[in-house]
Amino acid sequence: METVILEMLAALRLAGGAAPTAVPDGGAVVFEPRAVAAPAEAAVAPKGAATDASGDAFAPSAAGSDEKLLEKIIHRYNRDIGRRDGSCSKKQLLPFYLQVKASDPERWASWGVDAPLEQRLVRLLRVKPRRTASGVATITVITKPWPCASDCLYCPNDLRMPKSYLHNEPACQRAERSLFDPYLQVAARLRTLTEMGHRTDKIELIVLGGTWCDYPEAYQLWFVAELFRALNDGCGEWQEDHGGEAGGQDAHAGDPGIGTSRQKPSIVDQEARARRQLYRQAGLSSNGEHLAAFVATAAEQLHDGQLGYNQAVCGLYQDSPAWRAVAAWQQGTLEHLYEQQQANETAAHRVVGLAVETRPDSLDAAALRLLRQQGCTKIQIGIQSLDPELLQMNRRHISLQRIQEAFAICRLFGFKIHAHFMLNLYGATCERDKQDYQRLVSDPRYLPDEVKLYPCALVDGTGLCTHYADGTWRPYRLDELLDVLAADTCQTPPFVRISRMIRDISSQDIMVGNKMTNLRQFVEAKVEAEGGQIQEIRYREINAQAVALKDLRLETLCYQTTVSEEYFLQWLVVGDDQAAGDRQAAGDRPAAGDRPAAGDRPAAGDRPAAGGNPGAVGKVVGDGAATASGNPAVTNKLAGFLRLSLPDEDYVRRRQPDLPVVPKEAMIREVHIYGKVAGLHQSGEGAQHLGLGRQLIKVAADIAREHGYQALNVISSVGTREYYRSLGFVDSGLYQKLKLL
Repeated sequence: METVILEMLAALRLAGGAAPTAVPDGGAVVFEPRAVAAPAEAAVAPKGAATDASGDAFAPSAAGSDEKLLEKIIHRYNRDIGRRDGSCSKKQLLPFYLQVKASDPERWASWGVDAPLEQRLVRLLRVKPRRTASGVATITVITKPWPCASDCLYCPNDLRMPKSYLHNEPACQRAERSLFDPYLQVAARLRTLTEMGHRTDKIELIVLGGTWCDYPEAYQLWFVAELFRALNDGCGEWQEDHGGEAGGQDAHAGDPGIGTSRQKPSIVDQEARARRQLYRQAGLSSNGEHLAAFVATAAEQLHDGQLGYNQAVCGLYQDSPAWRAVAAWQQGTLEHLYEQQQANETAAHRVVGLAVETRPDSLDAAALRLLRQQGCTKIQIGIQSLDPELLQMNRRHISLQRIQEAFAICRLFGFKIHAHFMLNLYGATCERDKQDYQRLVSDPRYLPDEVKLYPCALVDGTGLCTHYADGTWRPYRLDELLDVLAADTCQTPPFVRISRMIRDISSQDIMVGNKMTNLRQFVEAKVEAEGGQIQEIRYREINAQAVALKDLRLETLCYQTTVSEEYFLQWLVVGDDQAAGDRQAAGDRPAAGDRPAAGDRPAAGDRPAAGGNPGAVGKVVGDGAATASGNPAVTNKLAGFLRLSLPDEDYVRRRQPDLPVVPKEAMIREVHIYGKVAGLHQSGEGAQHLGLGRQLIKVAADIAREHGYQALNVISSVGTREYYRSLGFVDSGLYQKLKLL
């Protein structure tokens, strides 16, 4: 392996250090030769152990030894060549390796890389492995700036971005380089993830940019269709081209990003160039200096109070001839969207989740129906607080009743509910924040599935600056912030995931407030040091750990909302999670007869009441409760879960015909199995290969049937439709349906 790495470093040096990664072209994304998918890995090793390429266990120190060896090789090589010749880094190696394998087979063959060595190399050279440790590769895209119906006190007003976002945030930088074009954003990110060594056949798309429902419907349809089309086109297959231009010149010789005359660009590369040309013809630039100058006058007027945010945005983007010209073709139809969705059902890069961001007061039956047509499965809702006084003080003009209605109708439509919740708002105190969050995760009128829980930070140009200047608001001290977050984390029930604890805002944009990017680590360390217990999902995910069926137990949690009875089915790891390598004896796998029987579940009158204690929110029934006696101990480590909703029949009947479901129909709102991202058509031993999802779906169907439900709907994503069809579900309007009786 050392020889191969040294040869790659030497080749990179001769190439001037140019690895095949995305590079700027006048600020826009330009693609270089294709990044082929990283080879499938061997079985993922259990915690504390590792495997070689053949899948056999080797010493736990082997993986660490490889990392140390790589560091030494790169350091020694850079030292020997001297600073004048530049230096090479780890992030250049895998893209270069994949490029050589794809376009220079003779050189690749000379390296003598066999399948076991290749798997070892890919595992070693992968950059930021946690990006796909949860089982899915995520791509975040940003919509273009647009007026916002709110004017919150704490919200940034960067005119280069949609409301509340700043142009220095990583995803925003990528979006701005692509002029907020969905096709360019996805294609660039897909290429980058592939070159970093991540599998990209399962994609979750996250659409951010303020309030999605405020954008015109035609723009929404175009935007989503372009997301699917970019994934359908893929990373780009480069082809041999021996023709060239007259005189032997390459047709793209002067265009950075295009390879030698032996290659011609793929469909995605051709489309990217054509799309960027359209923006240039309209007079738009993605150059940072040009963009700063474009908004400078309006930004100054906004800062001085001469313009409001919406006035400024309308003047810059809706009244601008260039942006008007672009908007004329940024319009789509459902028919075109459906074509792209159908193609994605069997594409190499399939959408297994689609999330959008919006306000609770923008959500009604019509809006949710359109979201389902677009393929949406998760809604990020800006809640921020459930304290009416705090909402008003921070100019968040929305009633608790409207928030409650949004939670109820989103749940009945089957959406996963991802709430944004903010600490340290103007008027808040530490104790008040703790009580506020406790209400969110214990009151049956709310109970989100996922939470972004982050502290308020002061950004220049916001209304909060006035209160900071006069002393009526200050950021929490670090000890106060950790105390609140630790308390909130401990209050979070096991069916809720805390996805983030910070906003991805550059420290240079934060005037005062938390700037620690690893705040979550400090919070979890505090809880652990004080002997607290963390039940939230993200903390418990097994990530890349290998599991076997004999090491798992199925536990069923039941909790009540105002419109449904919810079941959270979770696969938990058996044994000491501090020594996950010590596996239990075979034969402990739950058999069909061990699954929760109807009698093990609470009857209607026994449904758990909501209260201040998270233990009152979710009640364990079935297998999970039985394992406490006479069976191996069950850890809280999570290998997978399913969310089953049994809607209240009377409520559904009253809301007809607004709802797309009828009484006696249950709903699967989410199925997630953790582990390294599994290839769609490949086998292995990670958690995603053990049939855990199929077993969860079978148990969910049993629960629904035993409670008298006649059909089971699933809010499937476009890329999972084929999977559910294989399980007997049939396409039925906005969902896929399995008859139970």
